[in-house]
Order: sequence, then C-alpha cells, then structure tokens
Amino acid sequence: MPRVNVFVTLKPSLLDAQGRVVQEGLHSLGYNEVSSVRIGKFLELDIEDTENLDEKVHSMCERFLANTVIENFRYEVVK
Repeated sequence: MPRVNVFVTLKPSLLDAQGRVVQEGLHSLGYNEVSSVRIGKFLELDIEDTENLDEKVHSMCERFLANTVIENFRYEVVK
C-alpha cells in the first residue's frame, strides 16, 4: 500500500501571518538569522487502491485538501 505525502502551502503572493508570528518568536529567542517563515500543512495518506493513483490524489488535493484559490499543493508517492 503506497503512502502519499501531501504538502500544502500558501501562495507566495499572500501574507503569511502565522509565519510572521513564528519568525518574530524565533527572533525573540535570539535566532535572528531566520529571515522568513512560511507555515503550511503536511498530510500522509495511505491509499489502498492504486489504480489511477496520481489522478485520484490530484483530485483530492484540488477538491478538499487545499484551497486552490490561496494555496499551492504538491505530493509525492512513497512506496
């Protein structure tokens, strides 16, 4: 049964308020070398039916896992 790793991130043109808060927190702890932080989602899917796997995962991402208006997604199949 393959595992699919899905990565969802905000589109680069959008302000990432959560990322900014994390960056400021790191700076307050003395990690001033961090120049940017972007927050995203990571999902692991174990999929039983491998027929048309790529098509199915792409559809899942577009229809439910990512808000494609403001987010990008990519995925990788790990066997």
